[in-house]
Amino acid sequence: MLHTKIFRKSILPALAAGLFLAGCKKEEYALPVPKDVLQNDVIKRTLGPNIVGQQIEFAYAMAILPEKGKLVSAQVEASIAGANGTYLENNAYYTNGSGQDVGVPVAEPSVTSGNTTSVTYNVDTFAATLRYYYVIPEEARGKQVSFTFSAKSDDGETVSYKMGPYTIATMDMVRKLNVSNGAAAYISIADMKVYDEAGAAANPDKIDLVYVYYADPDVIFNHALVSPAADAQYLPGVDLPAGVNKSTKVQKVFNLQDYNLAQSQYGIYIDDLDFEKLDLSNAPDFAINLKAEAGVWAETSDGKYRAYIYFNSVNNGSKSAVISMKRYTMSGK
Repeated sequence: MLHTKIFRKSILPALAAGLFLAGCKKEEYALPVPKDVLQNDVIKRTLGPNIVGQQIEFAYAMAILPEKGKLVSAQVEASIAGANGTYLENNAYYTNGSGQDVGVPVAEPSVTSGNTTSVTYNVDTFAATLRYYYVIPEEARGKQVSFTFSAKSDDGETVSYKMGPYTIATMDMVRKLNVSNGAAAYISIADMKVYDEAGAAANPDKIDLVYVYYADPDVIFNHALVSPAADAQYLPGVDLPAGVNKSTKVQKVFNLQDYNLAQSQYGIYIDDLDFEKLDLSNAPDFAINLKAEAGVWAETSDGKYRAYIYFNSVNNGSKSAVISMKRYTMSGK
């Protein structure tokens, strides 16, 4: 039904207009006359899943005819108050000859009170585009959040624009964890952190994977993530601390450069639904010969967590790597 409605609203009028014009003389083009009221528009600049602790960025444009007045203030009200660091920028931007955005201060720094963030213009301006950065709070996890943007001009006019609702992911994310063979090698999906041997010995129930680097001309092994319960041949030279014995499912993946983790040119995003649909029932308990930009899906032994662990970089010389992780808590676990 949705597609049918869109067709009727957009295509049919265009066709009717085309038929009408075909039977008439071509008219001279005339510049459109700008509306004589305060106007506004909003675009959401960020893509991908909305993750707790990360920003959602918007660009809020507002304008009034110069002869009608000037802008006085702008504000954004969120249905759930943003975390610390939420603000409405007090700069308007233009693009210079090199294609770079250049900010020009047009208002006082924003003030946030409860759910509302506002700025007061301190220069005479009749048009501006301000950027709004909403830091997703823990309170919004798994919920939906909406935004109402509004502006006011000195002739008393007000205007508003609603955006959303946007679903906030339940997953967690951590970036750029350093792992090294025989040292910071013990990975906790539950804690989303890396332990050294002493830390692993003190928290054996938290360790889900072991990072291993092993170079052998006769065996393709190199960088690996291995379950503590895996066969000893996949843990060469590793003497596991007492109690580090969990059986974690691991599935190697290539060409899945999640943008949030890789922070590169790739436009692939792993979302909550990807974790929910994941089937690791037949996955092994090790992944060897991992390279930069490769990754693994993992599921903890109790089935509580699923994760995607991405290799940002590897270093054969120092037997180390940099990893990033998205983690999803399974419902009912």
